[in-house]
Amino acid sequence: MQDPNKPANSPGDGSDDDMIAFASEVFDVARRGDAAMLDALLNKGLPPNLRNDKGDTLVMLASYHGHADAVRVLLKHRADPNLRNDNGQSPIAGAVFKDFTAVIDTLLEHGADVEGTSPDGRTALMIAAMFNRVEIVDLLIARGANPDARDANGFTAHDAAEKMGAPDTAARLANTR
Repeated sequence: MQDPNKPANSPGDGSDDDMIAFASEVFDVARRGDAAMLDALLNKGLPPNLRNDKGDTLVMLASYHGHADAVRVLLKHRADPNLRNDNGQSPIAGAVFKDFTAVIDTLLEHGADVEGTSPDGRTALMIAAMFNRVEIVDLLIARGANPDARDANGFTAHDAAEKMGAPDTAARLANTR
């Protein structure tokens, strides 16, 4: 029952505003990579696949910000490593874009789709190739990424590397043919 001396929707009354503020803090915990706090929240019943207003999951936010330990905790609590945000982006694609090898490894160890394909058909390997990330190209290929996959425009990872002027990944991918 609401305290008659408190205005409606004031902090602490269980209002939607309180829930939104709490959710916002939870998403910030994932962005900061506070694995211990995520573990505690998940143990208390926080849904591991909670999404924000852009469709980003906790795994997506922790991945995009490079927090492998936080990603590991979320995945231990059965978060889905393949849930895409409202733009169709996957956690692995975000980690590849930001060059976070440890996060990519963690995602793959817990069942992430190595292709991480976006709606336009661009794979995680294509993203790595575009940004000249040889180590990640090697990792993804070793884990089963298809170097011959084509995006919606018909480009392969090798084509993407050449188009973006990424000589090291273009050379590496030329050797996979």
